[in-house]
Amino acid sequence: MTKAYNNHDRLLVAVDCIIFGFDGTEIKALLVKRSLEPEKGKWSLMGGFVSAKESVHDAATRVLENLTGLDNVYMEQLHCFGDVKRDAAGRVISVAYFALIKLDDYKEALLQKHQASWHSLHKIPAVVFDHKKMIALSLERLQQKAIAYPIGFELLPTKFTMQQLQALYEAVYNNSFDKRNFTKKILSLNILNRLTEKEKTTSRKGSFLYTFDKKKYNLLKKQGIKLL
Repeated sequence: MTKAYNNHDRLLVAVDCIIFGFDGTEIKALLVKRSLEPEKGKWSLMGGFVSAKESVHDAATRVLENLTGLDNVYMEQLHCFGDVKRDAAGRVISVAYFALIKLDDYKEALLQKHQASWHSLHKIPAVVFDHKKMIALSLERLQQKAIAYPIGFELLPTKFTMQQLQALYEAVYNNSFDKRNFTKKILSLNILNRLTEKEKTTSRKGSFLYTFDKKKYNLLKKQGIKLL
């Protein structure tokens, strides 16, 4: 290390992961009980320090995989949080990432292992440091992207009904959509494949199941399409 570097303060760099899931009705955030001081035992996002031999992105990937057991998850960098007094234990800069996972992919054993639980975005408990700001900013990013990019499908089962898809977008935007107009708009994009099988747990007649066709979407995205 050069002398010029020695003349500057050393800072700790951490990552925090805001993980969203969809239970069919609400968007929920995954929180854990903090395992170390300060604020031990309080609700927190899952995070950790960046080691000297890994990139920030690799650190976030590691933290996310440790918590969820999943290694193929939609994740993107959100924001850098660097207020001087954000962490009472020391000078820590946190690079936040937000991720989307399917609730069915998350195992109950991991919830117990990490003392984790899902919380409605409408009922987020008190959380440590600036984690509430991170969650709020993540929701804003999700709302900004979901209207133009198909990231919402990351929260749905591989096979889903039109009702499930509409419920997802209503949860993301905390707004109701006209069923007929929503269906007409989505189908007009031609990015869904309707299957012959039906979901019959909610009605005797059943609802057709769909899958998202990424290849069809990729052909259209250069046109700057909007999903809603």
